[in-house]
Amino acid sequence: MNDLPPLAWLQAFEVAARTLSFTAAGQELGVTQAAISQRVRLLEDRLGQKLFVRHPRSLSLTPAGQSWLPSLQDGFTRLAEGTREVFGETGETPVTLRTTPVVQQNWLAPRLCAFRREYPDVALRIISAIWPDDFGPEGADIEIRYGQGRWSGMEAVSLGSDTMLPVCAPALAERITEPADLAEHTLLHAVGFEVGWPAWLEAVGMPELTSRCVPLTCDTQTMTLSLAALGEGIALTHRRLVENRDDLVAALDWPVNSDEAFWLVRPMRPRARPEAAILWDWLKGQVVL
Repeated sequence: MNDLPPLAWLQAFEVAARTLSFTAAGQELGVTQAAISQRVRLLEDRLGQKLFVRHPRSLSLTPAGQSWLPSLQDGFTRLAEGTREVFGETGETPVTLRTTPVVQQNWLAPRLCAFRREYPDVALRIISAIWPDDFGPEGADIEIRYGQGRWSGMEAVSLGSDTMLPVCAPALAERITEPADLAEHTLLHAVGFEVGWPAWLEAVGMPELTSRCVPLTCDTQTMTLSLAALGEGIALTHRRLVENRDDLVAALDWPVNSDEAFWLVRPMRPRARPEAAILWDWLKGQVVL
């Protein structure tokens, strides 16, 4: 096994050789054309031979590529047959949905309960992503991402715009009547958002409070909301993510718009599994975030 190149390289070559297009291969595998090109080039370097002749507007296989392709395709076929024999049909594989913990807990969970009542036979697997690099075309059928909706090789459907709002425990909110009151409290920061506390304070005309407030930074919005609910500070979050929480209220009803939003995302590869298509269509029909 140590002599074999990585599976992703082999897969990139097989699809590119079958379609004679790095672009088409990227669309099928849900990655960029550049990613396919890089994987093929790494594979060629590993093997010590060119597999493609790169023409200005097309590709063709070298004699080595032509000779190797049938063996590789036969290997993939035998691997698929062996997998079905041991683990059953691929249709039984759960539909994998990836998103951040805060979306899972505050938006997705109640909706998945409704989905499972309507489609009890669709198996699901929910996995977490914290950092932007945790997202990607591989490993998940569907994702809910936060950003501006521009991801190469991915189909993205907006789940609606949202505003950023400061929230805290109800008892703490009673002591806050204007932005200047925030100077007495801890501001809970969640990294990775375009509109964070500095942008919010700038929007409400109090940028100087950034240096006067005690900061506490967390790597997930879930943690900032948990601390806020315990009265340990004030978190900045999306209004709709706390609409159904009794332990958090608006510290100030002063929402600020963001260019970023939540998106339903999936790779732009053909023939999505029927079960994944069911979940995709169902989520698109839900109330926007």
